[in-house]
Amino acid sequence: MLRKGSRFILASTVLIAAVLVCPDGVLAQRGAGGGHTGGGVATGGGLASVGRSTGVDEKDDLRDYHEALAVQASSEQIAAYAAMLKSTDAANAELQGFQEQLSQPKGATEFASRLTAIEKAVEEARSENKKFLDGFSDPQKSGLKEIGKRLIKDDLDLGQAARSFVVEVSNARGVAQPVAAAAQNLEHALTTFRSHQGDLGQEMSIGSSPGSDSGFNLAPLKNSLKFANQAIAITTSGVISQGKAEGGQNMFALEVTEDLSDLQQNATEVLRAQLDQYDRCGERIEIHDATLTPQAPASLVAVQLHYERWSCLHGSFNEMAEGNGTVEVKVSASVADDGRVRLVAEMGRIDVPGMVGEFLRSGFLGDSLRDKVTEALLTTINRGADFKTLLPPSAQGFTTLHGARFEGTGMGRLDVVLEGEIRVSDEKAALLTGELKRASGQTSSGQSPSSAAAETVPR
Repeated sequence: MLRKGSRFILASTVLIAAVLVCPDGVLAQRGAGGGHTGGGVATGGGLASVGRSTGVDEKDDLRDYHEALAVQASSEQIAAYAAMLKSTDAANAELQGFQEQLSQPKGATEFASRLTAIEKAVEEARSENKKFLDGFSDPQKSGLKEIGKRLIKDDLDLGQAARSFVVEVSNARGVAQPVAAAAQNLEHALTTFRSHQGDLGQEMSIGSSPGSDSGFNLAPLKNSLKFANQAIAITTSGVISQGKAEGGQNMFALEVTEDLSDLQQNATEVLRAQLDQYDRCGERIEIHDATLTPQAPASLVAVQLHYERWSCLHGSFNEMAEGNGTVEVKVSASVADDGRVRLVAEMGRIDVPGMVGEFLRSGFLGDSLRDKVTEALLTTINRGADFKTLLPPSAQGFTTLHGARFEGTGMGRLDVVLEGEIRVSDEKAALLTGELKRASGQTSSGQSPSSAAAETVPR
């Protein structure tokens, strides 16, 4: 069975062919009672005398054309569709982060901290889906009735799977198996939900829908790294969109999104590993708490710490300075001339009294804190941007980054978004498109896309 997008092309071809072969026949059908227009009269031997085959009857050959036209998305709906897909992908990323933690040798009760984030992400995905469906025009409600019904059912199934998941995690007592089963059920519901949203995009002729010739979603890539003994999970997803071709060169726009929520949840442990120190004769630094929040297009790190400075003279220990307080560091992202991600950190509010505050404002302590915060963020970003496994092989050596920014999801979760482009020849463009199409098909069956692509962000 042809999709409506295909029927639209077929019907348009029939109409154009009919006009070119017999324009008088087409015009005759527009006259009253099937008469003729102007001086041309269809004779018994002419094409116009064959009846329905001589022209295009709006009730028949153009039916599919008008149906496809009626359900096409407006520019506002295209933007809303992208927001809907992003919210569904965000919910999936939250769940994947939970599942990755679940695979580690810990009790299930230790994963309850992610429960609220997953609940909010799923609820937002359902809300965006409902808002998009509610925005249909009357012709769209009629023409998209079947896919709309499927998505309404998917929404109910997703809600039930999310409630079951919450119950299992809330009742867990160190037993991970029931939690893992509930997480798999929720993953299946999200996958079905997302797949039918992709089908809806194709029906509405939205070019950036998954599997179309102009836009392809990259399968989420899971990665991890350690700060001392603290493991941090990063989930990276992306979209490649085909752009214009000039002078034998084809441009594909690339947008990569890294989920930094696990770094947020473990910010205190990470900075403790980076900054805590105890020198009997010197500095003693203890990180009490640290938070990492979006402040788009930047991010904000707030650190609560205790600081002491000691001196040792002739066997005696003297405390020279001591204080508690909060320090804020604002971090912005960009791309340097060499194509590498660059972070710039600025000291913000310093709520620490006395000499310790002065050390933070102008001394080594402030510089060290700023540098360690930047190092932790940059290391995480570089690890997540593993282009060798995220991008197809044909993009190797042709990918360039030109933008980077921090972004919030509306639920307090922090992402970093990298923007770039892939420029290839006509021959490689066809190869890249083929690889992206195959990767889209593999993703639906649970396999991973091809690996070994170019890496423009250093590791």
